[in-house]
Amino acid sequence: DYSEGGISSRVEQYCLKSADKDKLEALGNLLCTIGRQSSMVFLNYRDSVERVASYLRGRGFGVSAFHGGLEQPEREAALYRFGNGSANVLVSTDLASRGLDIPDVDNIIHYHMPLTRESYIHRVGRTARWDATGKSFFILSPDESLPDFVEKECSPITLPEQMPGVPQPKMETLYIGKGKKDKINKIDIVGFLSKKGNLGKEDIGRVDVKDHYAFAAVTRLKYKQVLKLIQNEKIKGVKALIELAK
Repeated sequence: DYSEGGISSRVEQYCLKSADKDKLEALGNLLCTIGRQSSMVFLNYRDSVERVASYLRGRGFGVSAFHGGLEQPEREAALYRFGNGSANVLVSTDLASRGLDIPDVDNIIHYHMPLTRESYIHRVGRTARWDATGKSFFILSPDESLPDFVEKECSPITLPEQMPGVPQPKMETLYIGKGKKDKINKIDIVGFLSKKGNLGKEDIGRVDVKDHYAFAAVTRLKYKQVLKLIQNEKIKGVKALIELAK
């Protein structure tokens, strides 16, 4: 199952040539072409993660950013939004290439080339887990070439002339400022969102309750309605701050 340098045989690999040294536009266009699938974009520096995430947000993508400079709650929220379908793009340093609880990812995008063979294997290991298939994309600027340790074949791709629109995530994540220590559990939150937020079971995704706060994924088409309806409502008699998770 593992062929060619530790990379799964179920991963297809592609190279995209960027016309400019700055690859932002090439990345945005690649993500538009990929559509709504989940994609991890890997970079080698924290400030580059912030720059790329900010560019993609400006173009209207649902993005989470993840790197070692973030506070723990920010990191949790970023991974949570990506894992529950509120962000279909996670822009990260290699910190996210191992040891995190992230569901199987459709696409791995190397915006910066991996610096070592080990880093490359860990990045690509985030896709095609179990029996799934996955894709790995290298974005190359005019003067860049693939690292020597990339042995698996890399097919060149060109993007369509007519760019599809920016794909939107299916969900949005609500931050609820109360949790287990306030005697609030998952069933309370689902009940609250159904009754007071007027949502059906199919409109509510993953709900996670921490000690002092909780996250709940709700369908993107209805999140504004929900926030309006629950503004002054209480969960189990408790007033809680409820807002869109950043």
